[in-house]
Amino acid sequence: MRGLPVTVYNTRPDIDTAQVFARLDASLALIERYQPWHFRRLARDFAQLVVRRFPCRGAYFPERRTCLVELTFTVNSSFSEAQVAATILHEAMHARLHNAGVQYDPRCAAKHERFCRRAEVEFGMLVPGGEPIVERALASLEGADDEVAPVVDWELAGRRVAEADLQALNAPGWLKRAIARRQGLDSSTE
Repeated sequence: MRGLPVTVYNTRPDIDTAQVFARLDASLALIERYQPWHFRRLARDFAQLVVRRFPCRGAYFPERRTCLVELTFTVNSSFSEAQVAATILHEAMHARLHNAGVQYDPRCAAKHERFCRRAEVEFGMLVPGGEPIVERALASLEGADDEVAPVVDWELAGRRVAEADLQALNAPGWLKRAIARRQGLDSSTE
């Protein structure tokens, strides 16, 4: 898609994969139009874009040079395509730091995040409808280090994603409860 390999792992029957591709393409088009200098670098930043369920909007995996964009975030109509694009740019900044030899260290995570948020502000100020991007990024930049780069309990976050997916499943309550028990999730699922 626009010169980048894209893989979508759609594990949600309530999400149309064609819509995922359309929104991702529109998001990349915004980067291409409003920040072409960043867009031209994406192919060097990432070996691939992957869309799948994940406990946050986006992530960069340096060992595979992969930009992950979260599946439900990508298609959630309460988020604009510009917000999806800002997430891709944020992860591209992580990639650029890594590619420049700046190794990620949890002790300087806030510094990395602030670098990425500044790129979001720049993009949000250029793209139509970018106000929510700028507002969110500036609020993050003003936070304390532990707010800018909080420590994430990935096990808990993953469990919450699994619970949300189970809630979205179009199945009888008894089946959802059985699946919840099998997965070790909250058994109160209706």
